[in-house]
Amino acid sequence: MANDWSTFGADLHLELRGPRLRAGLTDALREAVRGGRLEAGTRLPSSRSLAADLGIARNTVADAYAELVAEGWLTARQGSGTRVAHRTAPRAPAPRSRTRAPRPAAPAHDLKAGTPDLASFPRADWLKAYRRALTAAPHAAFGYGDPRGRDELRTALAGYLARARGVHARPERIVVCAGFTHGLSLLGQVLRARGARAAAVESYGLGLHADALGRAGLGTPVLPFDEAGTSVREPADLDGCGAVLMTAAHQFPLGGALPPDRRAAVVDWARGAGGFVLEDDYDGEFRYDRQPVGALQGLDPERVVYLGTASKSLAPALRLAWMVLPEGLVDEVVEAKRAADQVSAAPDQLAFAEFLGSGAYDRHVRAMRLRYRRRRDQLVAAVAARSPETRIGGIAAGLHAVLVLPPGTERETLRSAAWHGLAVRGLDDYRRPGASRAADGLVVGYATPSDSAWPGALEALLRTLPLRAG
Repeated sequence: MANDWSTFGADLHLELRGPRLRAGLTDALREAVRGGRLEAGTRLPSSRSLAADLGIARNTVADAYAELVAEGWLTARQGSGTRVAHRTAPRAPAPRSRTRAPRPAAPAHDLKAGTPDLASFPRADWLKAYRRALTAAPHAAFGYGDPRGRDELRTALAGYLARARGVHARPERIVVCAGFTHGLSLLGQVLRARGARAAAVESYGLGLHADALGRAGLGTPVLPFDEAGTSVREPADLDGCGAVLMTAAHQFPLGGALPPDRRAAVVDWARGAGGFVLEDDYDGEFRYDRQPVGALQGLDPERVVYLGTASKSLAPALRLAWMVLPEGLVDEVVEAKRAADQVSAAPDQLAFAEFLGSGAYDRHVRAMRLRYRRRRDQLVAAVAARSPETRIGGIAAGLHAVLVLPPGTERETLRSAAWHGLAVRGLDDYRRPGASRAADGLVVGYATPSDSAWPGALEALLRTLPLRAG
């Protein structure tokens, strides 16, 4: 059987112009190199392969290559084939001298909250799960699939969430999404289509979450708070709202858990008003000094939308999150997702399902819980020794702590942190427009650095804080 030479070599798109094939091919190749479409070092197809692709004689290609080699556009060496030659780029004219402000140096240490220790991502175990999942995956898994997500993952999540977070979940009520904000955007669209005018938010939180609701056409009134946390006792606070967005198990960034009476109050509001509570359970796996606080969703699965994510327990880059929906919202959210992006990537879903089902996820969470607790304890001890005037809050759970500063010192302390090469954010960065101020403070993400970077980041933090008097 004769060889099909058209299958050999790299693809190369060329448009030949004019009646003279050799001249046209030479000009097309020269222009492709000159214009940068063929970069230096690129290996060209063999003369036989390119001739077959273009439907011309092999000698025509060989002659064109030889001419361009002679001109210095290409190189040809035995065993290396024909490649685009490395050429010195013409020197650009020197810009007119003008004074420029120096660029600020990149921070040497990062204690911004919201990211786990990325160096501790379980690469080996994840790779094993990925291989097992892909090996066992049916062919249909590589099609477009169900907008809700792969059944394997939704089934694994239903079991895990019921066991670990007290969530009433069935696979058919779970929708997999590409991160928490993606899920929140879909919910915002559905709520607006249902006639909701607003979704209330907590006084402190991430601005991008309120922005996602705002882009869906919803207002975002701010709920009041006091020493016990967010309050929903006054019906006027929720006038016109179709939903409330809350971090009930571990308020971000202040750190407290919503008391039982207020958990009941917000669910009672949802029942009476026909609204929904959007529960952001962003770090529910990490509890240290108290019993885990179960998900708010357990109080009323038909009025609470539970949202979880792998961004804090594994890594944000996986873009894996999920919603456990009341029955009455499932079809509308699925249609919104279908219209937005059809499906989420199936291979990562299959790998995560395998990771959950094998017990690897539980082992990873337990290991990281111990690691983060040690860091938290080191932070508490170091601050108490070096800056006893600084109080620490929100440390019973999660991946961050709030360092409460003397009144009026937050901006000054942030400037000091920047001078010491430390990236960290203040409490005021998370305060919603119109919300009253809780305190001056720093939100310290002690989970963010790697193990090797943690001591240096902690020392930089201590240098920015008020020192012990005397």
